[in-house]
Amino acid sequence: MLIVDRISDGIAVIEDGDICFDVPAAALAEDVGEGDVVVSENGVYIKDQSASAKRRSDIIKLQNDLWE
Repeated sequence: MLIVDRISDGIAVIEDGDICFDVPAAALAEDVGEGDVVVSENGVYIKDQSASAKRRSDIIKLQNDLWE
């Protein structure tokens, strides 16, 4: 699973498990942001809408479980 860790100074850092790599921020589709799950299509990283939504939901659940 490819996850955008951060975007800074025209560079996007993408995590793939334990590996991180840099790509030009211009290689990201316009709607991609930090924390999004992406897939690479023809050299462009496109947001995986369903995987990103599930990941966000799982993170919120984990955060809420900390306070219960």
